[in-house]
Amino acid sequence: MVGTLPEKVLDAVLETIPVEFSVVDADDKVLAWNNHATRIFKRPTAVVGRDVRNCHPGKSLDKVETILKEMKEGTRNKARFWIDLPIGPGGEKQKVLIEYYALRDSEGTYLGCLEASRNIQDLLSITGEKRLID
Repeated sequence: MVGTLPEKVLDAVLETIPVEFSVVDADDKVLAWNNHATRIFKRPTAVVGRDVRNCHPGKSLDKVETILKEMKEGTRNKARFWIDLPIGPGGEKQKVLIEYYALRDSEGTYLGCLEASRNIQDLLSITGEKRLID
């Protein structure tokens, strides 16, 4: 990152970006997450410090473990997938994009994983262009 953000500004940025994220350390422990009140994937604050495997349903756990293993080995830096969840008005299914990113230092050492999720239903209908302040 170029420049330095004061802590209050950094906190505001992390709560404002239109993506919910969780950060896991190199030992697969949950460090933090943003947008606590409005998350798609809600979890209790007691999860901080616990193994990330406790945050995923059993049916996807083997895939999460494979992604983390490959990131630690250096054979993967990103995983992207999307699912339909009943989170819209009246339980309407909406498209959620989920991405995992390996966090590495400048020498390439694995530091952990960033999981980013976003409801992209509103983006699916975008066509043409919309210019700034149009």
